[in-house]
Amino acid sequence: MAQQRPVGVITRGTTNPNRLRRCDRWLAGPQGWRLRRHRGGAPVVVDLGYGASPVTAVELHDRLRRVRPDVEVVGVEIDPARVAAARPLERPGLSFRVGGFEVPLDGGARPVVVRAFNVLRQYDEGDVAAAWATTVARLAPGGLLVDGTCDELGRLSTWVAVTSDGPVSLSLSWRLRGLERPGVVAERLPKALIHRNVPGERIHALLTDLDAAWARSAPQASYGVRQRFIGTATALRDAGWPLLDGPSRWRLGELTVAWEAVAPHHGP
Repeated sequence: MAQQRPVGVITRGTTNPNRLRRCDRWLAGPQGWRLRRHRGGAPVVVDLGYGASPVTAVELHDRLRRVRPDVEVVGVEIDPARVAAARPLERPGLSFRVGGFEVPLDGGARPVVVRAFNVLRQYDEGDVAAAWATTVARLAPGGLLVDGTCDELGRLSTWVAVTSDGPVSLSLSWRLRGLERPGVVAERLPKALIHRNVPGERIHALLTDLDAAWARSAPQASYGVRQRFIGTATALRDAGWPLLDGPSRWRLGELTVAWEAVAPHHGP
C-alpha cells in the first residue's frame, strides 16, 4: 500500500529551548494520570510539528518519563529535512518521523497524547475543526489532543484540550513576575479563539472579567504576585466562571476553564 501523503503544510518552525515548559508541566501534572493508567504497553505521546529544532520533543521526553519511565515520545514533522536533522538525537523512548495531522505511527499505534503547539496558529481559522478531527481520530481511547500557542520564550501560553467528544477546556498560563495584566494573553490565544476576542464573544468576556478581577486584587500584591493571582482566580470562580483547577495551579500562573464557557458562538 502506498504511504499516505502527510496532512498539512510546512510551517515556519521557529522554536526555543524550554518554550513549551508550561504545557509540559500541565501534561506531567494534572494530566499525568493518562500516562499512569495506560495499559497494554508503553504509552505513546506525539510532539506534532515540533519545528526546525527537535528540542521540544527532547524536553517532553525528559519530563514525561518522570511520570511514566517507559513513555515513548515521537516527534512528527511534515518537513523531511527537519526529521533527518533530529534523528541523531534519537534514544530509547524518543524517535522522529515524517508526518502531519494524520499522525502516522509504526504498527498503527495510537497515541495517548498529541501535543501540537504553534502549528494551527499558522493556518486559517476554518482549517481548525478538520485538523482536530483528523488528529483526534488517531488517538487511543481516552486520548487527548493539545492545540496550543505561546510566545517566543514561553512566558505566555494557551492551549485547548480536545478529546473524542470535542474540545473540553482552555488553559491560560502566564509568567507572573512583571505581569501588568492577564489580558495580554489575548495575543497568544489558539487559532480557534484568537479572532473571537471581540465584544459579544465568550472569550472576550472572560478576559475582560480577568483583567477586572486582577485590578481589584491589587491590594494583595503586597503579599506577592502569586497571592494576587490566586485572589484574581478566586474572584473569577466566585463570579460563576467554571474553572476546572484550584490554588495549586493558580499559584503557578495557570487557569483552566471549561470550553463551553469560552467557545465561539460559531466555530470549532
